[in-house]
Amino acid sequence: MSAIPITSAAGPRGGVLRRFASQEALLAVAVIGLAVIVGFVNPRFLAYRNLADILLGNAYIAIAAIGMSMVIVSGNIDISVGALIGVLATVSGSLAVAGAPTAVTWLAPLVLGVAVMAAQGVVVAYLRIPAIVVTLGMLSILKGGLISVTGGKWITDLPQSFHLADLNVLGVPMPVVIMVAATVLAALWMRYSPSGRAVYATGGNAEAARLCGVNPQRTVVMVFAIHGLFAGLATLVYATQLRVIQSTTPSGLELTIITASVVGGVSILGGVGTVVGSTLAAILIAEITSALVFINVSPYWTDALRGGLILVTVIADILRRQRRAARGWKK
Repeated sequence: MSAIPITSAAGPRGGVLRRFASQEALLAVAVIGLAVIVGFVNPRFLAYRNLADILLGNAYIAIAAIGMSMVIVSGNIDISVGALIGVLATVSGSLAVAGAPTAVTWLAPLVLGVAVMAAQGVVVAYLRIPAIVVTLGMLSILKGGLISVTGGKWITDLPQSFHLADLNVLGVPMPVVIMVAATVLAALWMRYSPSGRAVYATGGNAEAARLCGVNPQRTVVMVFAIHGLFAGLATLVYATQLRVIQSTTPSGLELTIITASVVGGVSILGGVGTVVGSTLAAILIAEITSALVFINVSPYWTDALRGGLILVTVIADILRRQRRAARGWKK
């Protein structure tokens, strides 16, 4: 008598269940559920203008979190990204006021972002200095240098052609278009390309990745460079939304970006996570911040909630890894 293939029925159901229990699915449910609950308490929360503000005002955070997610998946971290966005916004705005061609003002933050982050990646990968130390040093350099060079002056009289964020594609605001396109392309690259899979391999076990033919040093430099590209893209969305650019680094921006990545399911220990989760988490965090206002809770609780989300997510990730390890030992 032939054996009955019990996995043929259980397998697909198990796959579906795992898909619905994934971090991305849970975040999507949380985004929708929170909107419904807060909308029931205060219907003004569901007004088109408020929902548009949540997306448009935080699209650049979601874009920056894409690059941050890649860096964390590779087993590293970057705490200089907030300062870098502030510097790149100042450079882009200054070029626009000086009369540079619009294309130059838009490309400058992308090129500089790649250059700065790639340089940090080289130091991390080849000098073997921990990423948190390297990026902490760059954070101080960027913040101090920006204030020293600009004196904290604001950039005004930006030309209308500079404001990329004011454009629409088939009625959809450009920041949302860029956010969605960047998320989809990055997700496909990480999932299906050899270099994208190398990022997971390096973050999961660099030595095992090396034995499989992956060059961990080159992978880390590549990831930091791509992170710089997304930081530049985030800067472009951020700066072109403003009518006045402050020559300072946005306060707490790096923490918000890291929170979006970690809450989105990226393991702080490396090797696990997706950029789709980080984008949904960025939207959820922005939604929570807006919801606090509509239910008359002090916005100062936002930082506490961000910290709590990070702690809960990291603890859950560690427990999940320990559970998997225990199952592996039993086998």
